[in-house]
Amino acid sequence: MGNGSRPDDAGRDRDRDGGPGARDEDLDRRKAGLEAALAARRSSRRIEGNGAQSGGMAGFGNALRLSSEFIAAIVVGAGLGWFIDRLAGTSPLGLIVFLLLGFCAGVLNVLRTAGLVADAGSRTGGPKGPPHAN
Repeated sequence: MGNGSRPDDAGRDRDRDGGPGARDEDLDRRKAGLEAALAARRSSRRIEGNGAQSGGMAGFGNALRLSSEFIAAIVVGAGLGWFIDRLAGTSPLGLIVFLLLGFCAGVLNVLRTAGLVADAGSRTGGPKGPPHAN
């Protein structure tokens, strides 16, 4: 035989696997399990979405929200700095300092909104931090 297998190899495989019917039953069982897992995952994604906007529009809305929070923090910082400069007569110093503070506040707001930084009061475990397992 040209492929290197003996004629009785097919018979041994059939005996070891329980025949072609057992193999088909195994495939059907695995297919049903996979379909059930996919259905559960799809339903959990629908629940998480809560019927909100579609994927593209939700991303656009989120980007618009993040950018507006960032720009608003910078504008408020610059406005406070300009106002303090007019009251105190320290022309560029207050504007520069509060513009930088507004920039930092804007970055922090964006990171909090994106979920990359936890809120200051949301720590669990008290002032010492979370307990360690021994």
